[in-house]
Amino acid sequence: MNGAESLVRTLVAGNVDVCFANPGTSEMHFVAALDRVEGMRCVLGLFEGVVTGAADGYYRMKGTPASTLLHLGPGLANGLANLHNAKKANSGIVNIVGQHAVYHIEYNAPLTSDIEGLARPMSQWVHTSPDSKSVSSDGAAAVAAARNAQIATLILPADTAWGEAGDIAQVKEDNQRVSYSSQAVDAAAKVLKSGEPTLLLLTGGALTEPALALAAQIAGKTGCKVMGQTYNPKMARGAGRFGIDRIPYVIELALPILKDFKHIVLLEANDPVAFFAYPNKPSMLKPEGCEVHRVTSGGENSVAALEALAGALGAKPADVKPQKLVELVKPTGALNHASIAQAIAMAIPENAIMVDESLTTGRGFFPPTAAAKPHDWLQNMGGSIGFSTPVSTGAAVACPDRKVICMVGDGSAMYTLQSLWTQAREGLDVTTIVFANRKYQILLGEFDGVGAGHPGQRALDMLNIDRPALDWVSLAKGMGVSAQSVTNVDDFNKALAVAMAEKGPKLIEVVT
Repeated sequence: MNGAESLVRTLVAGNVDVCFANPGTSEMHFVAALDRVEGMRCVLGLFEGVVTGAADGYYRMKGTPASTLLHLGPGLANGLANLHNAKKANSGIVNIVGQHAVYHIEYNAPLTSDIEGLARPMSQWVHTSPDSKSVSSDGAAAVAAARNAQIATLILPADTAWGEAGDIAQVKEDNQRVSYSSQAVDAAAKVLKSGEPTLLLLTGGALTEPALALAAQIAGKTGCKVMGQTYNPKMARGAGRFGIDRIPYVIELALPILKDFKHIVLLEANDPVAFFAYPNKPSMLKPEGCEVHRVTSGGENSVAALEALAGALGAKPADVKPQKLVELVKPTGALNHASIAQAIAMAIPENAIMVDESLTTGRGFFPPTAAAKPHDWLQNMGGSIGFSTPVSTGAAVACPDRKVICMVGDGSAMYTLQSLWTQAREGLDVTTIVFANRKYQILLGEFDGVGAGHPGQRALDMLNIDRPALDWVSLAKGMGVSAQSVTNVDDFNKALAVAMAEKGPKLIEVVT
């Protein structure tokens, strides 16, 4: 057994049984080991950003890490943007990155690079296997790190992959993780009992269905406001669940919402900050003098903390206040942000996975979809676009019995278009909705927001993608995905109905 085979067997023994891959020469012994080891599903991506984004989506839905297989430093570099997004989402991933044979590195062949240096900014755990006997134990350590919601990057020199291996290694369980701080719960309870205007700000595990149910009890008992961060890894939403708003992206909308709070209680969330710096606008969105109280951080048990907080406050299910939801009516007529939102809300099937990179088109999606059938809502935590189609791919691999709906702007979708090919090859149940306004609409708003003035023709050429217009139907069909374009709501309703009723990948271009 060589080092590569010992690694594959160690991964499978550690329940890392999916590998999103784009291999090259240095990884051929790992690829060969897949023929000898049962239990590893290998999913090919045609670009490394698809591979890393898919691993992010897999972890978000499965709660356990997948592995990636990447080719040397440039292959890792191609995947770094979505590793950045995954790190911000606290997703656990095991990256296997090939390297030249140890004795070959000194010759500075064309693909030689500082792989550890490339990996460190987007990885919490980085290690290069020194020899073939160490590969399996190094792999087990990488799995242990990824189980703790970390990006773990294991660099595998070619000669450690083909050399004689040691035994398969067992992943050591980490029993040191903290549940939550009872002192932090007590401090938050004191704040909530004070009667002063308080915001309960949630993300991560605090946005699961049981956590939201407890937050509803606390809000009903104390009168506090409950919101989510602007962007969240996963949020339980839909009829029958406690529906909450998020802090708006636009500073001018966020400031009035937050201006009266004297306290903000955080469960895994961060202090509310602006996404970017803008001239003469604040970076911190909380009002001056507002006190922040942290109850849980990422990795702590927010459900247990909320349960303890509800107990300290005497909050019970009977305290929950009824919520008035937007009435869902099938829209007709022209396509606009409101009618698109209503059509999607009407179409969401039970237990769907919504992956949201709709940007400007989707800013009004939350109110109507709160009344849709129960679903999970995934967002881009790192802000690097090209996130949604790969994350949808990984989510569909993790949850083959659930419909995945990917909502994405046309500019973002072009970053990782190759995801469609993987969805077709694997027969994944993903419906991609591309909002085709043929411009980087968000950047037109940002141009004004940063005070850059009025864009002239050369500036507009950097912000529009209409010359030539992208043909999404042809692009999708070229990847093996059936597609259609719609220009009115009636056709959009029909296209959604067909896509929700049938299995397999589909694309709908919504021309706005």
